[in-house]
Amino acid sequence: MADFEFNQKWFERIGKSAEITNMAKDVAEKALAIAKASAPVDEGDYVNGLHVEVKTVQNRNVALVVGSDWKTMLIESRTGNLARALKQVKKNG
Repeated sequence: MADFEFNQKWFERIGKSAEITNMAKDVAEKALAIAKASAPVDEGDYVNGLHVEVKTVQNRNVALVVGSDWKTMLIESRTGNLARALKQVKKNG
């Protein structure tokens, strides 16, 4: 069995590259569009608070679909809107 050395710096450079960051952001934007289209609308605060954030997590950049309205967690617990949007993006590519 051959010895092999894990090149952490290479993976970190790739994980934080503009190409990978943009790829993650594109997927998150697709999920955001689906979530906004299927969101329950009362006053519009929930849907207007949905947005994409790019953050560095450990050794890579990630794109997150988040909600900034104070009742986002309540709406998500009742509807699962964001989870369904992410599943749809995963299913449809």
